Amino acid sequence: MSEDSKRPAMIEAIGLSKFYGMFTAVRDVSFKVHLGEVVAFLGPNGAGKSTTMKLLTGYLSPSEGTAKIAGHDMMTDRLAGSSKLGYLPENGPLYPDMTPLGLLTFFADARGMKGEERESHIDRVVEVCALGTVLHKPISKLSKGYRQRVGMAQALLHEPDVLILDEPTVGLDPNQTRDLRETLHRLGEQKTILLSTHILQEVEAMATRVIVIHEGRLVYDGTVAELKKDNPDLETAFKELTKADPQAA
Repeated sequence: MSEDSKRPAMIEAIGLSKFYGMFTAVRDVSFKVHLGEVVAFLGPNGAGKSTTMKLLTGYLSPSEGTAKIAGHDMMTDRLAGSSKLGYLPENGPLYPDMTPLGLLTFFADARGMKGEERESHIDRVVEVCALGTVLHKPISKLSKGYRQRVGMAQALLHEPDVLILDEPTVGLDPNQTRDLRETLHRLGEQKTILLSTHILQEVEAMATRVIVIHEGRLVYDGTVAELKKDNPDLETAFKELTKADPQAA
């Protein structure tokens, strides 16, 4: 048994499926992410990554199966699960006319934070996400990198134990990607992180474990080293895993 598997499971997909009429978005996906793991969630466009993440966060209800966050069923105990979860969807919604400070204050109020508690939580995420220089600028005037940081700060505001991040580096330049990578490294020391990405070069830098989904089915769950073992690089391994119907494998 690995050291990671001895830790509590903070994210659990148990036979998750999502059907839209005759179309299958996700079929029978099962995996666990344990406390302190940073796991990359990979798959081609349309593979079911975003749908799976929405099922895990409770934004969608599964047609079959169960999603759990920190042991809480996200269908029957969503409020308790959401209190442990920070979610950053791809192109997450931000209010462009607000400032980062205004946005964080709004979400803190929505979560019932008041007074010194609210101020301390905002101060902490501003520091972690390095937002001090843009705190009073309209979000519409911020770069893509800073908007991603604002989204991350909102996801971290209530000090969640679990982070689910959908394409957090999309649209970022190399410097912004490096900054985000360093932020995730710091957060990964204390939190459980599942992140979706298309940038395979970033997988080795940000994660030690990889989950690959293809045509709605899980086709790989293991370490980066194991994924590369029989291939010259991650790109080749990814192509091999996703080029054929997994039912035929």
